[in-house]
Amino acid sequence: MSIKLAIVYYSTYGTNHQMALIAAEAAEAAGAEVRLRKAAETAPTEVVAGVDAWQAQAEASADVPEASAQDMEWADAYLISAPTRFGIMASQMRAFIDTLGGVWSAGALANKAISAMTSAQNAHGGQETTLLSFYATAMHWGAVIVAPGYTDEVIFKTGGNPYGYSHTQGTGFTAEARGAIGHQTRRLIETARKLA
Repeated sequence: MSIKLAIVYYSTYGTNHQMALIAAEAAEAAGAEVRLRKAAETAPTEVVAGVDAWQAQAEASADVPEASAQDMEWADAYLISAPTRFGIMASQMRAFIDTLGGVWSAGALANKAISAMTSAQNAHGGQETTLLSFYATAMHWGAVIVAPGYTDEVIFKTGGNPYGYSHTQGTGFTAEARGAIGHQTRRLIETARKLA
């Protein structure tokens, strides 16, 4: 059975975009139908343009469609990826989540498998609280949280975060990092198949 997976990310400088691309590749290899979507930018255009790396990422991802409530209704499973901001996910992703009241109240987000990833500037920059705070939202939806836990050795090789893959800015995407993202994605798809 083909699982429909919505990978929704927000990325300021490209880290979470790269994580989403790695996940999309793993999901397609596992037989899922994937929609890669980005949360809309909410920062003023002049602010984005004033930071070279931010503007470069905006240009690099200009062809990625913005996420919509319809994408969430379409999907059997969700993989969310957003950077940490003061221990919670970036406001752009929260703004997207705030548009989902209609599909949530209709029950269209319930009983679907969900997992999340994040990144921060340093190894103790709030990644775990970011993932846990997002999972609180998923509980309100009635979604089924699929964290990677310690279900594969690669988790230990990439920092040991059982809540979801978390990337430290500037460390590069090693084979282990790609393996951890791939493992989490496949586990999400396998669970979604069981729920379906």
